[in-house]
Amino acid sequence: MDETKKIEPGKKGERTVFGSVLVGLFGVIGAVYLLNPGWGVIELIPDNIPVIGNLDEAAATMLLISALAYFGIDIGSLFGRKRKQDDVIDVEAEDQ
Repeated sequence: MDETKKIEPGKKGERTVFGSVLVGLFGVIGAVYLLNPGWGVIELIPDNIPVIGNLDEAAATMLLISALAYFGIDIGSLFGRKRKQDDVIDVEAEDQ
């Protein structure tokens, strides 16, 4: 037997207020860490450690970009990347 999962209508892309606030909070934390208003006072991994010294900035950048993407702001288009289209599934029904 072929087991298939059915997608419930209206469930795709549904967001809660708590989830939006949480993602927004992570985005703000990432932005504040990258702006670094304390001129290096807030530093999780010191930058003078080779290779791994910049991992905390990379993680903060990932948080900020992910939060922006969650809210529909696509910064990839600034660099010439085309916007991703919604996935379309083309199905033909067979008579049985």
